[in-house]
Amino acid sequence: MLNSALLLQLRPFILGLLFIAIVALVYGLSEIILRNARVRGRLDLVGDAGGTAQGSQTLRGERNDGEWKKLVDRIEKMGISLVDSNNDSLRRRLIAAGYMSPEAPKLFTFCRLVLTFALPAIFVLLSLSKAEPPSPIKLYFMASLLAVLGLYLPNLWISAKAGRRQEAIVHGFPDALDLMLVCVEAGLGLEAAMDRVGRELALSHPLVSAALGKVVLELRAGRSRQDALRRMADDVDVDEIRSFATLLIQSDQLGSSVGQTLRVYAAEMREKRRMRAEEKAHRLPVLLSVPLVACMLPVMIGVLMLPAVVRVVRDILPIMTR
Repeated sequence: MLNSALLLQLRPFILGLLFIAIVALVYGLSEIILRNARVRGRLDLVGDAGGTAQGSQTLRGERNDGEWKKLVDRIEKMGISLVDSNNDSLRRRLIAAGYMSPEAPKLFTFCRLVLTFALPAIFVLLSLSKAEPPSPIKLYFMASLLAVLGLYLPNLWISAKAGRRQEAIVHGFPDALDLMLVCVEAGLGLEAAMDRVGRELALSHPLVSAALGKVVLELRAGRSRQDALRRMADDVDVDEIRSFATLLIQSDQLGSSVGQTLRVYAAEMREKRRMRAEEKAHRLPVLLSVPLVACMLPVMIGVLMLPAVVRVVRDILPIMTR
């Protein structure tokens, strides 16, 4: 009886210890699994940093989109041409947005066609399925508006994505220049310095790492340094990177110091980045004034005018109604 009573008293304590042990075991196993997954992910990023293929990516940074290519070929076999009239400009815009595939312009045109016809069709079907459909004029106007929206929405998407990529590259390029300066002054050549910096920046600035890695691969494939740097500037489509490529080309042609060029241009890019940050900070009061005026001014007017309104209602209205 004494042992059973003691066991009953110790049962909650034993169950609590067992629960804590199970929780600790599960937590430890999950931490080990997550740590191994993070390490594998970092190793994959570092291994792919030099512009090499991620998944089915080729040496030129282009993915082997087999299914998309089959879809485009099937559509063109039906007699629908997906080649844009300004294909070269569209190709440059898509590359600046990160779409390196040769089939990207055709897919972009296909998406525009689908959205142009799909959005009005969905709106018309939903409107006609209602108990009281809208008038034909309203239906035509809204369908036309949706068609124009579907025509220009992919352009807005590409422009926004290209802007984000360019901002990320401009933000991380001064760090890349500092690391390249350290590598060049340590005795590495320009190609080896780009390769090393591209691998080091694979986690912190992956877009800069991919751009440098592509230059390294093109140089190893036999392309001249001038052509490789100009192609990098054209792909990124950023004025600072284009100026950097021009400086390196001139430094290579004139035989000037590459280290001094990198030092001066890195300081200049950091100064431009600081000026852009100050410009954004100075714009904040102007941008904040609009919501402050729109939200706080009516409330302040109401608070100031409410006592006068209450007094008018109490004192003047009874006199006027007599």
